[in-house]
Amino acid sequence: MSVRIVDVREITKPISSPIRNAYIDFTKMTTSLVAVVTDVVRDGKPVVGYGFNSNGRYGQGGLIRERFAPRLLEADPKTLLDEAGGNLDPDRVWAALMSNEKPGGHGERSVAVGTIDMAVWDAVAKIAGKPLFRLLAERHRRDANPRVFVYAAGGYYYPGKDLTALRGEMRSYLDRGYNVVKMKIGGAPLLEDSQRIEAVLREIGSEARLAVDANGRFDLETAIAYARMLRDYPLFWYEEAGDPLDFQLQAALAEFYPGPMATGENLFSHQDARNLLRYGGMRPDRDWLQFDCALSYGLCEYQRTLAVLQAQGWPASRCIPHGGHQMSLNIAAGLGLGGNESYPDLFQPYGGFPDGVGVENGHITMPDLPGIGFEGKSDLYAEMKALAE
Repeated sequence: MSVRIVDVREITKPISSPIRNAYIDFTKMTTSLVAVVTDVVRDGKPVVGYGFNSNGRYGQGGLIRERFAPRLLEADPKTLLDEAGGNLDPDRVWAALMSNEKPGGHGERSVAVGTIDMAVWDAVAKIAGKPLFRLLAERHRRDANPRVFVYAAGGYYYPGKDLTALRGEMRSYLDRGYNVVKMKIGGAPLLEDSQRIEAVLREIGSEARLAVDANGRFDLETAIAYARMLRDYPLFWYEEAGDPLDFQLQAALAEFYPGPMATGENLFSHQDARNLLRYGGMRPDRDWLQFDCALSYGLCEYQRTLAVLQAQGWPASRCIPHGGHQMSLNIAAGLGLGGNESYPDLFQPYGGFPDGVGVENGHITMPDLPGIGFEGKSDLYAEMKALAE
């Protein structure tokens, strides 16, 4: 059997919300939804792989439609196949996408390629008839662990949202089985943020732990001022204090903040990941890395990033990706990551888990669905199916 990609379709969809973090609001946020249609037929229908990009970066319709999809459709189909010729080879597909691209410049194109890459891996696992996490574990000669740690991300700034509403939001996450919750900081003065943090800590008590996220807002002086305030609290982590590429700031901050820190969601290549570990002062005994494959050229590149981590003495278990999507859940279960972000109430239908999958003691259990498992989430699959048809 020979496999061909017969079409690559994209539609830009709104995931808007009146929420804001320390840097941006989400009133005009979009995502790209992609369908990679193959000529493989299962149950009377062509196998279609699906992908989308994570929140916080806008839809990439222009790049996908004008540059990357044509490159894939113009490639010799035989050059996209694995050695046996019975399935697509994601790395060869990735190479076709990136042909004639200069090195560096890991910006919007990394999101466009990552979105298509997600759809390709979904198709590959479906053609193989396996959940992606099991396919990945087999390829890396690992045992798949379908039980994955997840935390609840929220605590955004919202018009009229007072401390009572913030506490109620966090309580709702605990009621749904989470034992780590995250809130935004840096979008209000330090004193107000400290009051917000203390309100949440009073609400969750010993039932859960709190992470805080500044979304890259602070200069070094402000990051240190916050560090001196935050180190008095038993936080799960202090996330992305300064600009993602200011590795010196990140390194200096470690002198003032002994607790765990997290960053990496806005680094989009294995080269940037390597520079963070070389120069960012990150500590493998306590800190966390948040690279998001959907924003950083996809799983093919993410595997190169994991190789960089290993070479620098970091285990994959220190990675808890940004984005809250099922692609990273599969990577976590298949390659032994530390867990995944989750947005219980935001950016739907793209976030979350397949229908019927609940959180128990901060973990979910992956269902055995072919591919990434999008078909198990009815509201999301309705949008995907409409694009494919």
